[in-house]
Amino acid sequence: MKTPSKAAERLRAEAAKRILITDGAWGTMIQTFGLGEADYAGTLGLAHEQKGNNDMLCLTRPDIIETITRGYLEAGSDIVSTNTFSSTTISQADYGAEHLVRDLNLAAAGIARRLADRFEAQDGRPRFVAGALGPTNKTLSLSPNVNDPGFREVDYDQVKSVYAEQITALLDGGCDFILIETIFDTLNAKAAIMAVLEESDRRGVEIPIMLSMTITDMSGRNLSGHAIDSFWYAVRHAKPLTIGLNCSFGADLLRPHVQAIAGIADTLVMAYPNAGLPNDLGQYDEAAAKTGSLVELWAKEGLINVVGGCCGTTPAHIKAMADAVRSYPPRAIPVLSPVTRLTGLDPMILAA
Repeated sequence: MKTPSKAAERLRAEAAKRILITDGAWGTMIQTFGLGEADYAGTLGLAHEQKGNNDMLCLTRPDIIETITRGYLEAGSDIVSTNTFSSTTISQADYGAEHLVRDLNLAAAGIARRLADRFEAQDGRPRFVAGALGPTNKTLSLSPNVNDPGFREVDYDQVKSVYAEQITALLDGGCDFILIETIFDTLNAKAAIMAVLEESDRRGVEIPIMLSMTITDMSGRNLSGHAIDSFWYAVRHAKPLTIGLNCSFGADLLRPHVQAIAGIADTLVMAYPNAGLPNDLGQYDEAAAKTGSLVELWAKEGLINVVGGCCGTTPAHIKAMADAVRSYPPRAIPVLSPVTRLTGLDPMILAA
């Protein structure tokens, strides 16, 4: 018998009262600081160039990570995520920093935990920390070699073990939840889910899971081909605390897809769009007020329980969202009929 998660109980209680706010982008926010190689590399003596390894800043420039986290909390975030999108041995292999994975995750979780606790102590409003798992730069569902469709650079057990290492460190560092985000490959996500469930068994406590899919085009499918409903039926067994979408588009183009998951998910829906689409230079121009007004439409329609931002969003965007949804009630979680829901790339529902 596992001990229930008090953090999950607290979050559900808060989510019953109001639409909660998560944080915004990490990568594009870090870019605004104009950092150089010395900032990323620090005094670690790594052989590879580190510029662009944003997660490494948790060790070499923790002040930057603290500043960004504080900015989101000041803007109204109830949940802050860790700067650990690439803190796995698979992703850190590109930088020759595999041996620092545990240190990266512990440091990132510690920064988020300290600041979240500090803000909660100041005003009594609960704050939560989500340990972020990115999809890695490998895929279990697709071959990177067009001439060999059966070839894979990694296998399921390898990906699961890599995620298990990250999850253990994030939990040891004080995270409340594990956020499996930007899911472009459903099988990668299932490996991460299994790693969480196995760690939960080892610890004898419930580890709440948050899942966030990213779609690749307006058809509403991720890179491995799953439609939104089929993705949900493929992961519903994990009983995630939240399910939803992130990245992909701005709030205008993401809206119908959020609407789709909101209608079928019998759990909290969390969505965090980009600040519009990138311009020709790869930058995001959508103003905070615009993003806030678009997210307000989501709240009016009762589509969301938790909202925040992805690429291009800043603390100003998060504040605009928080202000925009404050007067709206949270999405009502639907009660689903007891039917069999199976899935491949598309769902098959067997009526009772």
